[in-house]
Amino acid sequence: MTTAVLRKELHTIIDTMPERSLPAVKPLLSYIADDYWKPVIEPASPEEIAMADKRMKNYEKEPSSFISLKDIK
Repeated sequence: MTTAVLRKELHTIIDTMPERSLPAVKPLLSYIADDYWKPVIEPASPEEIAMADKRMKNYEKEPSSFISLKDIK
């Protein structure tokens, strides 16, 4: 069974289950999904730190050469 099919089946089960059962299911689903909502953020590698430092120095020298995220379309 593919993940997409399984998700669809689970959605159908939740959509059709009696309203009185929803409070009983919520803690289990919250517990299972907890890892998804708390991603692990790894520290930057030495290479990534060096790259960020280099870009910051470039920005400090010439800020007008950079494009802000809001201007990127």
